[in-house]
Amino acid sequence: MTRTVLSGGRVFDGTGSPLADADVVMSDGRIVDVGTGLDGEEQIDVSGLTLLPGFFDCHVHVMVSGVDLVRRLQRPFSYQFFQAARNLSATLDCGITTVRDAGGADLGVQRAVEDGLIAGPRMKIAISALSQTGGHGDGWLPSGMTTSLITAHPGRPAGLVDGPEEMRKRVREIIRAGADVIKVHTSGGVLSPRDSPKHAQFRPDELAALMAEASAAGLPVMAHAQATDGIKNAVQAGVRSIEHGIYLDDEAIEMMLSAGTWLVPTLVAPHAVVSAAKAGSQLADGVLAKAQDVVASHADAFARAVAAGVKIAMGTDSGVGPHGSNLEELPLMAAGGLTPAQVLTATTSSAAELLQVADETGTIAPGKRADIVVLAGDPFDLTNLKGNIRAVYSGGTKVR
Repeated sequence: MTRTVLSGGRVFDGTGSPLADADVVMSDGRIVDVGTGLDGEEQIDVSGLTLLPGFFDCHVHVMVSGVDLVRRLQRPFSYQFFQAARNLSATLDCGITTVRDAGGADLGVQRAVEDGLIAGPRMKIAISALSQTGGHGDGWLPSGMTTSLITAHPGRPAGLVDGPEEMRKRVREIIRAGADVIKVHTSGGVLSPRDSPKHAQFRPDELAALMAEASAAGLPVMAHAQATDGIKNAVQAGVRSIEHGIYLDDEAIEMMLSAGTWLVPTLVAPHAVVSAAKAGSQLADGVLAKAQDVVASHADAFARAVAAGVKIAMGTDSGVGPHGSNLEELPLMAAGGLTPAQVLTATTSSAAELLQVADETGTIAPGKRADIVVLAGDPFDLTNLKGNIRAVYSGGTKVR
């Protein structure tokens, strides 16, 4: 196989090691060597540029394209799949070569990417997010009508469930549909019209049934958890990651540290809701007020989690905000106390560890997939990171 050498650049390998001058050799979709003075049949000069591992976003919704309620209701059902192709391409374009879809993308979307029918990052999929009646995933409105960002179809089981036995069956259906991870809402949220992000959802017996089925299938669980009690319930149940974590208190942080639970903060998400409202998006009553209310608490909770040493992986909730703007999360993470190098680690090797793919990607090292981002300028200039991208390789193929 042809050896392609990215020569003359610097490498941020994602392990926490400092920047170093190095060449990177790719062959047959893999990194085969990292060092200086390397050779190969094809030489690509990257002098003055920096090579980083392909980025991760651990919380996206590629089937969701904005939060405007009226616009969403008027779109034909199949339109979402064509939007997803555009959303995946935009995500790949900002250097993100792996995502975890937190609800919406089904097995067909995942396979379309794998088979090269559409361009996009590799995907881990939750398919459907589990919600109690009146919970974060229940789109019931006072008119009696129901709307949801994500509606059921034959490859995407309904997420609404009550009681341990219903929970048990629904988790099995989602596993049957091809999920790589189980997603549950253990608290209310910002976008849901009839609940509060300060209130816990699902009882311990329901969560126990969920965890038993996920564990039996060898799958991790991610929890949308904003309320303090909802976070604690999720950690006690044994979830792998807390998504959002807006109302973390000191006890919840200590519980996460003790259990080794990850935090995927999605700091940019409430800002995206506020921006959408200012741009004229029509939202359900109370949504804008909730988004405005959580911003300060979210930032404070994240900063305290960082200071305590909670494991962090990057995620954005893209779909709430525009796909392709994912890297706007990174400066917010730095504002919360992570150094720029730590932010990039959370976006590469730490995220790979969370998604249980660290043996395949997340660092620049021999044997790993050749997922590489080529940057001009200062790699620690997080604000201008997207504009500094000069090339993106996924499995050794140049995709930007």
